[in-house]
Amino acid sequence: MVKIIIGIIALTFVGILVFKAIDPTQESAGGNAPTQLVSDDSKKISCRISGEVSRPGTYKCDINATLGDLIEIASGETSNADGLAYDTSYVLQQGLEFYIPPKYKTDSVCVTDPIVKFNVNTASEEEMKEVGGIGSAIAKAIVTYRSGGNTFKRIEDIKNVSGIGNATFEKLKNIIRLRDE
Repeated sequence: MVKIIIGIIALTFVGILVFKAIDPTQESAGGNAPTQLVSDDSKKISCRISGEVSRPGTYKCDINATLGDLIEIASGETSNADGLAYDTSYVLQQGLEFYIPPKYKTDSVCVTDPIVKFNVNTASEEEMKEVGGIGSAIAKAIVTYRSGGNTFKRIEDIKNVSGIGNATFEKLKNIIRLRDE
């Protein structure tokens, strides 16, 4: 009986070593979100990415890394990622979160209808209201924010607009674009 227990422990240990040898830079955080491990954390920053990427999670990146680098670390974007809603040249900063929105609705298996979106940097109040999910007050606040010389470099920047917090961001995150085609 003792030999069986020792054998099971030895096999478990060998299994862990084999999995570490396959991908030594990854470790599961909480069982669902991968986190890249690094040897010198003093030269790294931590950023979170979610949405239409292959491996959402929190990753350690080089200090001068870009969103494109973070997407690459997260094993790339999915085929449903809306490339007009994020800027891969955006330089990362410690603790930032990035959401990569979808192009198509994901509530059904065979969806081919694109999500109707607006360009948060150029759309008029009327254009924003036409998209749906955005009222007059929020549309006006976005235009007022832009008129102060502000631009949106990532969709999360919309939370800098007066009256838009996390709950409103959750409603708007899939209908915002940063640029037109």
